[in-house]
Amino acid sequence: MRKRIFIQFLFALWANSYFGFLIKGGIYTGKLKNLCFPGLNCYSCPLAIMACPLGVLQHVMGTLRALPQVALKAALYVLGTFLFYGLFLGRFICGWICPFGFLQELLYRVPSPKISLPRATRNIKILLLIFLVLLLPLVLQGEAGYGEVWFCRLFCPAGTLEAGFLNLLIEPQLRTLIGLVFYWKTFLLGIIFLGSITYFRFFCKLFCPLGLIYGFFNKVGLFRLRWQEEKCIRCGICEKFCPMELKIPKELNSKECIRCLNCLNSCPTKSIVLNTSFRFEKELDFIPLSVAEMRYETRRKETRGTPSRKNHSKFS
Repeated sequence: MRKRIFIQFLFALWANSYFGFLIKGGIYTGKLKNLCFPGLNCYSCPLAIMACPLGVLQHVMGTLRALPQVALKAALYVLGTFLFYGLFLGRFICGWICPFGFLQELLYRVPSPKISLPRATRNIKILLLIFLVLLLPLVLQGEAGYGEVWFCRLFCPAGTLEAGFLNLLIEPQLRTLIGLVFYWKTFLLGIIFLGSITYFRFFCKLFCPLGLIYGFFNKVGLFRLRWQEEKCIRCGICEKFCPMELKIPKELNSKECIRCLNCLNSCPTKSIVLNTSFRFEKELDFIPLSVAEMRYETRRKETRGTPSRKNHSKFS
């Protein structure tokens, strides 16, 4: 756990390591800014040295109708970026690299009552991806014929924190431009901070479109978690230590897993391992039951006088 937090800290520090703004002013515009940082880190932050993939995706959608040829070339770059990061890292990015994910984990350490929310609330990020990231930038055009980056403009808490407040701090003349949108995003940032104190990775679980995109690669990417049935004693410790509240092994490689590896490290029999392979294996990637459900099935069959069967595939 400490190792992961230290690595998160190093990535957050590296992603925001440009201090030239103290001398030159403005944001970094060097060659690294042409590349996307894997995690959620605002392009407009004076400290940021790379671009945000979510911001670039919105720009592509916003220019698709006005400059289709240019936008299609940019779309190939964005698609390649997501494929590369998704296939080779997946949601390891969320669990080990993303600066805003790191900040949420620090906030969760603040002493407070901790809560749990219905799983259905996690579908909010699907709506944000569809409407604010993809549809609205494409459909709603400004006077110049380009779409807005609506997620960045109306919702992104990383942008509010890293670009909004920091730019206001170092460039006081910008304060005259403060309006309703800034107050709304400040209010939203406060809600997300309060939520992160009481609910582990509040923004990641409910709102983050970037994590959702990487989550689609969890079943097909290079790194996948594997459950070894012959070693498992059905103790349920893995589920107790899962901060994303997943059903294990059923959801080991679901889109919600941030690859924190708590389940792997907490397992007393080492029945969960991390494999590196692009090969799809249905019996390992689609396990129908969780450990708790397996225990229930075993007890139910024993109550009926039916010997429990060992292979998990027979529980379905």
